[in-house]
Amino acid sequence: MSLTFYWYPKCGTCRKAKKWLDDHQLSYKEIHIAETPPSRSELKDFHQKSGLELKKFFNTSGQKYRELGMKDKMKSASVDELLEILASDGMLIKRPILTDGDKITVGFKEEEYEKMWL
Repeated sequence: MSLTFYWYPKCGTCRKAKKWLDDHQLSYKEIHIAETPPSRSELKDFHQKSGLELKKFFNTSGQKYRELGMKDKMKSASVDELLEILASDGMLIKRPILTDGDKITVGFKEEEYEKMWL
């Protein structure tokens, strides 16, 4: 199983997830989400495969989310518009994202990681 780990090194939650992966000796390719964010098509694929609502992919506590007034835009924007906004800035994306190409987790919950990745 080849894992890809999108993370932001200054994010405490991302560091916890990375430690969990290392502690469980899972190998992964790490990608700095702000420097190399997933493309619009990758985000669309993640969204479809995850079964999560698109809102779950937004870093709702981030400064950029507030600056762009995303709370209001979420109500009226189409999925395509939201994907375009998400792909425009890695800091808008909730992190970490862990995927093997088929399964995806967004954020870090130890129980969820154990269920999905062990």
